[in-house]
Amino acid sequence: MGEPGPGADGWIDGLAELDLDRARRRGAPEAVLADAKSVEQVGAIAAEYARLHADGREDLGPVLFTRADRQRAEAVLAALPQARYEAEARILAWPAEPPASSGGEVIVACAGTSDLPVAREAELTARYLGRPTRLIADIGIAGLHRLQARLPELRQAACVVVAAGMDGALPTVIAGQISAPVVALPTSVGYGVAAGGHTAALTMLSACAPGIGVVNIDNGYGAGHLAAQIARWAPAPEDHS
Repeated sequence: MGEPGPGADGWIDGLAELDLDRARRRGAPEAVLADAKSVEQVGAIAAEYARLHADGREDLGPVLFTRADRQRAEAVLAALPQARYEAEARILAWPAEPPASSGGEVIVACAGTSDLPVAREAELTARYLGRPTRLIADIGIAGLHRLQARLPELRQAACVVVAAGMDGALPTVIAGQISAPVVALPTSVGYGVAAGGHTAALTMLSACAPGIGVVNIDNGYGAGHLAAQIARWAPAPEDHS
């Protein structure tokens, strides 16, 4: 395959070369980080996806635009009106409908309500990568009775993402109670020596429970992506309805 260049699909001169082959290589399309780009740049990238789709490309999505504030979301929606914007998670998905789910269930659990934006980013990422997902909120270790009540659900997952700030201890507690791998997601929630998530990240890296992998601070996209890959070959969850 030759190198992309002017006139090639996904080439935006002086701005970007969209990695349109990534889904074939990696099993998931390229995501677009929005907050480090100008509104005009984000809009141009969205417009290139729209152009490619209009030209008959059906293998582009689902494309995720992450860390998108309202202005950048409006730029994407102007080019891709069929996209879905989740303001709390600051994520856009195009097309809006997730793919049919396959593989094992990814559960995203978070310690407190303040961790929800990052947790939702992780959950939506895993869902748009094709996994069945569930979100369990506010089960931090300050009230262990809440976690204990949700353990039966957590034990059904193929992989659990655990988002926590403050002392960051929740992934260790959960990993000691379930058999599935845990993706620990430190958040920047917390006062003083919490240091913008550094304390939580160091706690998670120092965890004594085996089976924990740690992603970067507030990296909901990375956590959801890793969990989706882990759960990809697991059996689908049983239907208890």
